[in-house]
Amino acid sequence: MTPSSELFPSSKPPSNFSNESSPELPIKETTEPTSSLVQDSPIPQPNQPRKPKNAWAIFASTFVTIFLAEIGDKTQLTTLLMTAESHQPWVVFAGAGSALVLTSLLGVLVGRWLASRIEPKTLERAAGISLLVISGLLFWEVFNF
Repeated sequence: MTPSSELFPSSKPPSNFSNESSPELPIKETTEPTSSLVQDSPIPQPNQPRKPKNAWAIFASTFVTIFLAEIGDKTQLTTLLMTAESHQPWVVFAGAGSALVLTSLLGVLVGRWLASRIEPKTLERAAGISLLVISGLLFWEVFNF
């Protein structure tokens, strides 16, 4: 006995499995209502493009992030030492500012190029993994003379 014959003793499959409509089980056309909550949700749905943020919000976020990351950084300490040695703070400021602008431009251009070829989520994961590897190497260097 085959598994289908155990479930359905007659040789003909039940009418709800056939392509023919059955008088016992009428088929009704139904439409599913779409919820406006899903469409108006602030959480991005899969395969839905993100709304671009306000330019000022992006500017402020970038400024605060870079500003806080650079305070006490080796670049700031180097700038401090160069200013102390040269006694020309405005020249050092112009040089350091130009260097920061160019390195930021390089980061923006490479980031745009990568974003056009790799998913942003993959870039975030790769950056996170690389920062974990770097911090692991620094940790290893500090505790293994």
